[in-house]
Amino acid sequence: MSEDQAKIPPAGRSSSRTDEGLASRTAAAEILYRVDQESGYADVLLGGRLPDFAPADRRLITRLVLGTLAWRGRLDYELAHLTGRKLEGIQPAALAIMRMGLFQLRFLDRVPQHAVVDTAVSIAKRIPEARKASGFVNAVMRRATRETAPMPARERNEKSYLAVMYSHPRWMVERFVDWFGVANAERLMTANNDAAPNVIRLNLARGSRAEIIEKLNADGFEIGAPGRAPETIVLSSAPHFESRAYRDGLFHAQSEASQMVARMLAPRAGATVVDCAAAPGGKATHLAEMVGERGRVIAVDLNLGGLRNARGLARRLRHRNVEFVCADLTAAVPLAPSSIEVVLLDAPCTGIGTLREHPEIKWRLKPGDPARMAAIQSLMLEHAAAIVRRAGAIVYSVCSIAPEEGEGVVDGFLARHGDFEIDRAVAADGVLKDVIDARGFMKTRPDVGGLDGFFAARLVRRRFA
Repeated sequence: MSEDQAKIPPAGRSSSRTDEGLASRTAAAEILYRVDQESGYADVLLGGRLPDFAPADRRLITRLVLGTLAWRGRLDYELAHLTGRKLEGIQPAALAIMRMGLFQLRFLDRVPQHAVVDTAVSIAKRIPEARKASGFVNAVMRRATRETAPMPARERNEKSYLAVMYSHPRWMVERFVDWFGVANAERLMTANNDAAPNVIRLNLARGSRAEIIEKLNADGFEIGAPGRAPETIVLSSAPHFESRAYRDGLFHAQSEASQMVARMLAPRAGATVVDCAAAPGGKATHLAEMVGERGRVIAVDLNLGGLRNARGLARRLRHRNVEFVCADLTAAVPLAPSSIEVVLLDAPCTGIGTLREHPEIKWRLKPGDPARMAAIQSLMLEHAAAIVRRAGAIVYSVCSIAPEEGEGVVDGFLARHGDFEIDRAVAADGVLKDVIDARGFMKTRPDVGGLDGFFAARLVRRRFA
């Protein structure tokens, strides 16, 4: 444990409900601090802390962390006004507490304002590093109950207004407006700040849809919507996610757009599939179910830790037809050229399509990152496509809505490889029909159907070139 981590004590259950409420908010402040100061990932940090709390507290912590991160730009704009100083000079733990407190004041209405202020001060007093700033926290939070900072004038600088109003970096606002127009950009940014739906993929290799749903209901899960595919379920409530059904491998948490990528590849039963960049294993295990026991999935990734996680997932889901290979796809795929019928490359990307689940990405990405990632993706696609046999197919996908990472990579590849073409027949799949554009590309966005922002293309290698 680092010195900074040690300065914020872990929060856990208490016999007193009041103490539990303070403990849950302290845990949220700690996570926000670590995301900011240690470049931690909110979902990973939440996963490590939530088991210590009751279901209601888990929901609160998650809402506080993801909401504060999503609205951080707007919160910081107002905190600069309320404090009258540059935020870089404020003690980091105190800043995390004030961001979270201001988020509650501006975006949540179930807690009285005086309680938000009192709790923020109590958290500051519990944290040695922030204790000296508790009076400052108190003054700023009290001021926040009396006044708000005016938004920038839209008529003076529309993009600066949009950046503050919707809490996105200015450069990202400019890109969204260029790609989609102002009205669509506003809708997209609004959706990016909403909570993502809680989606799971049923493991139909372990039972029928009806059988698994019955077991989920017995574990207290509440089904909110059916999803597009037979294996997809949108939950409205999951009080104990790591339930018996979870341990028995009956489902895996995976966004609906992510599930649709495997559907786009559509391997036949018994096929051998290579999943390039396979960690953490969601798509590899989906493919393992689709090809069946007589099929085979070769999961390739450079990240050894990620492969271990993928192996653990395959073990929990009881898939024995997945093999794991550690290799660098930017160098070569360790398989014979033109030897595989179907290949998936879900390439590493900016993740700009998943800001609902990973709001901290907004504040870490740089304007040059989409182009930088596109260069890596193009190299990986070259190597992954080399192992596709004649009449075989490869799906290239990214969880990004940046054109450079999507059609830009595919168009560059097709310009260099006349023996490949876009498979437009995927639009006939009812699950995919409404998300396939005129060119045959799968494109999804949070503001259009509530799906994560994904791009995918199915490319087939001509039988004769």
